Formats: sequence, C-alpha cells, structure tokens
Amino acid sequence: MDDGLTVAIARVREVFARYPRRAVLDGCPHCRGPVTVDEHDLFSLSIRLGNTVGDRHDVKSLLPVLFERLVTATELDPGIVLGKLRREEWRTWPATEQSAVDGYLEAVWRSLLAEYPARLGSFLDASTFLGAASSAGESIDRFLAVWEATQGPAADRHLAEAVGEMARGSGARTPWLRRGAVRDRLCRAFERDHEESWADDLARAYDLLLP
Repeated sequence: MDDGLTVAIARVREVFARYPRRAVLDGCPHCRGPVTVDEHDLFSLSIRLGNTVGDRHDVKSLLPVLFERLVTATELDPGIVLGKLRREEWRTWPATEQSAVDGYLEAVWRSLLAEYPARLGSFLDASTFLGAASSAGESIDRFLAVWEATQGPAADRHLAEAVGEMARGSGARTPWLRRGAVRDRLCRAFERDHEESWADDLARAYDLLLP
C-alpha cells in the first residue's frame, strides 16, 4: 500500500473504533442463530453481515478489517463489501464517518490508477473499482474526474483496458469513456509510448473509439 492508502485505512480504523467488535453476532433466529466471528471466513461473513447476521453496529465495527483486507488480499468481493454502505445508508452517518469512508475510496482509486496492472488486492482493475463504488450508491463522476486529472502511463493503460472491456460488453459502461477527449488522450499516450510493449493496447483502444 502507498502512504495515502495507509493513512486512509488508519483513519477508518480510528473513526470506527467507537464500535467495539463483538465475538458473537446475532443471526437470523429462523436460519442461523448466533454466529461466532472467528469461526467464519471473512468472505462468507461479508455476504451475510447486516443481512442475516449482525446489525449496523456490527457492519461499522468490521469496516476497518474489511476495508484493509480488500486491498491486501483477494478473498473479498468489493461490490459486496461496498454494497453494505448503501444498505446501511451511510450518507446518513455522522460526518466524520462519511469523511473516513470517502477518504478510503479516493485513496484506493488513486493508488489503483498509479500502477498497471493493478496490485491492490480484490480491486483487480478500474472497472472493478467503479462497479463497487456504484454498489455503495455513489456517482462515479468524481472518480472519473480524478482519472481525467491523473497523468502517466499507468492511468492511460487502465483507460485502454476499460475501453476494451466496454467494447466487449463488460466492465465499466459510461458515456465518459466514449468522449472525444478520451480518444485524444489515448492518441497522445500512443505517441508517447509507441516504442513500449503496451503501445498496441493503446492503439486498439483508440480504434475502438473511432466514430
């Protein structure tokens, strides 16, 4: 993790420390009963958390470990974890908690764009992040603005990958990727990196955006 992401995770840990983690969570009495946290893998717990297991307090208490594991391992699904935020109406939470989550999301996004291929746990690529952010109920516009302002080969290669995924009917689907400005950026990136091994990827993405 880079310094920005380390700081963001520390902030999440600090802010949500007011919600002590319980060893045993209440489960749906009709299907599970009490659930011992240490006896469940984090993925299966993340699926049920706030649904058939635990409540909003438990979601908040486990956010620090879930957020950290998202960027350090691959066993979690970002859409499932960030989807908890929308389910628990996180935009109604105290301002300090919203700010900590916002800081985490932005730090993850900036860290992802800074390196290609992405080496950020369960956030495999730009489309994975944007889809997960949408699951949290967030508009992706602010993240696209960061992408637009982030220069360099890594961010451009992520852009070429996202265009290719969009053309195949997968990944991020947003009019932003079809803009002439994105096509022009890919052209400039190809001119800059035409001798690099990834130059053909930039050229193919550019061709996909031709009228």
